[in-house]
This record gives sequence, C-alpha cells and structure tokens, in this order.
Amino acid sequence: MGIELTTAVNGRRRSGLRRIAAWSWPSGFPIVQFPNPPLALALLASATAGLTGGEAHRALRAVFYLALGVWAYEEARRGENWFRRSLGTGVSIYLVVTLASALHT
Repeated sequence: MGIELTTAVNGRRRSGLRRIAAWSWPSGFPIVQFPNPPLALALLASATAGLTGGEAHRALRAVFYLALGVWAYEEARRGENWFRRSLGTGVSIYLVVTLASALHT
C-alpha cells in the first residue's frame, strides 16, 4: 500500500510540474511561457552575479551570456511563432553588439 501511495503522489507531482512547464499565455499564440532551462540558468546566473564580486562575478556573467545565447539561438531557430523567433533574433543581435563593444574597450 505504501509503494502505491508514493507512486500516486509522485505521478501527481510530475503531472503538476508538466502542467506548469507547459503553461503559456495566450494559449493560441504564446508570447509568455515558463522559462526553459537555458533561460532559467541565465536568469539565475544574472541574479547571483549581482550578489557577488571579483572572479565569481565574472564567471557568473560568462554563464549568463552563454546561457542567454543558447536560449536566443533556440528561440530564433525553433520558436513557436514569429514573435518568439523575432525575440530570439533580437536577443542574439543584442548579445553580439554587447560582447563586441565589451571586447572593443
């Protein structure tokens, strides 16, 4: 009985997580959705970089730019609609310009 109960609870928990991860608004033309792993990593790295300094700050900023670049590429290549693909392309351009100006100075 205990194993069956645990399996049922884990199944409901996984079902709830899938429902949250699949959430998007509006449903017919998703503009806003639950962050995918590269975007979640970029947001986490950016927030953590703001709390640190020195070498850790630089490493976390590198993780931020790398994860955001992966997210932008994925959106530009496989976005659900024209808005998401345009968003990915725009963020890619932003990253190129930002990194180029940082290397130039």
